[in-house]
Amino acid sequence: MIMSNLFKKVWESVSTRSSNSSRHSNSSSSSNLSASPHPHVSLSSQIMTTTSSTGEFDRIPIDVFLQILKLLRPHEVAKLTAVCKSWKLIVSDNRLWVYYLQNQHVPWDSIFFSEVNLRSGYPLQTYPCQMQSFMHIYGQRAQVPGAIIIDGGSGYCKFGWSKFDSPSGRSATFLEFGNIESPMYSRLRHFFATIYSRMQVKSSTQPIVVSIPICQYDDTEAAKAARRQLKEAIYSALFGMNVPAVCAVSQATLALFAAQRTSGIVVNIGFHQTSVVPILHGKILRKVGVEAVGVGALKLTGYLREQMQQRNLHFDSLYTVRSLKENLCYVALDYEAELGKDTEASYEVAAAGWFTLNRERFQTGEILFQPRIAGMRAMGLHQAVGLCVDHCHGAEMSADESWFKTIVLAGGTACLPGLAERLEKELRDLLPPSIAKGIRVIPPPYGADSAWYGAKLVSNLSSFPNSWCITKKEFRSKARRNLIW
Repeated sequence: MIMSNLFKKVWESVSTRSSNSSRHSNSSSSSNLSASPHPHVSLSSQIMTTTSSTGEFDRIPIDVFLQILKLLRPHEVAKLTAVCKSWKLIVSDNRLWVYYLQNQHVPWDSIFFSEVNLRSGYPLQTYPCQMQSFMHIYGQRAQVPGAIIIDGGSGYCKFGWSKFDSPSGRSATFLEFGNIESPMYSRLRHFFATIYSRMQVKSSTQPIVVSIPICQYDDTEAAKAARRQLKEAIYSALFGMNVPAVCAVSQATLALFAAQRTSGIVVNIGFHQTSVVPILHGKILRKVGVEAVGVGALKLTGYLREQMQQRNLHFDSLYTVRSLKENLCYVALDYEAELGKDTEASYEVAAAGWFTLNRERFQTGEILFQPRIAGMRAMGLHQAVGLCVDHCHGAEMSADESWFKTIVLAGGTACLPGLAERLEKELRDLLPPSIAKGIRVIPPPYGADSAWYGAKLVSNLSSFPNSWCITKKEFRSKARRNLIW
């Protein structure tokens, strides 16, 4: 009761001071949200050196005081900076605002990673940004307008609102829109207009973060021209729809961000093929070499279909086969040993009934490592990744060679159980011990939606959209075109 009365008195004081000094607080709002002037001095020492007092609260230990403040809402706590200098120091304490950030929908480790490594925008800084006060960051994140996120590839598209926990809609791109990687303005315009219509939002209201499909891998002039043409078609289509600001980032880079990395090798198992993409500080190293393997999700689904047909297992559609692949198939750590095991399992597909698979469960994923099983002449996944690692090692792009030893999987098919462990085992056997030491393969952090979640990190940054988006006027400027991803 006593504490309640004390807070009541303080709140009345805050309200009075706020009304009397609104003009002053508006002009100095940024300074009110900044870090304490002496970050290395303890909070208690700073308070003791101030001429003001916290009144009755002087008797309460600082840690207990902070626990009491956590009972209030963030915007209420921010107003307490107007009480006195001592209160301003206490309320600005990073521990308090870390607590508020930890209680948001976005995981705290993702917030910390993005604010330290991504808030400067592209090109990323080689060294992490110097952290501002978390009170300042919380205030800026609360004012971020949010964005529309569209992650579209040759197979499937995920779209939604950046403030939501997951994509709000999906569509089969290849069936509905054809090849959106082909830079045709009319096709892209139709694609984006359809997504906006399904989300029931006007294109002129919010910024957009759109993923750029991984295509045209080479560093040749022809490939550069094709990539530039695709990017310009994306920007032109969106600005033609009066989108206020556009951020276009490679799918591979976004998937890497979702894994809370800015450097590493992304292995994206796409719809038609698999891409092995080296990325250093957010930049795709095409000069080092992006490897492409002609085995993708569609090949695996097709191979499982052939196996089921050979066993006279009847099904009505590829949807049934795809469901079985996603729910029953896995990658064996030791293929030869797995052949001698009983691996029979059953699964019920909605509206199609029960299906029982045996060897097909692990033989389907095996074609990633042994394409010849399915009659294809291509490198195995481990060989393509090993080649990329070897190129990164030879390029000597950074004094710290650990950057290319982090391998992040992306794409729906990359979620097959056992894939990360098998790839890591094969790489350790394939590469020289000095290079293989420290290799780590990370499964898709958010499954098939990893790139979408990477875009979500970017679009919720305290510096968004200013540090990441370009406007129509900037797009027309040749000087800014070099910064387009």
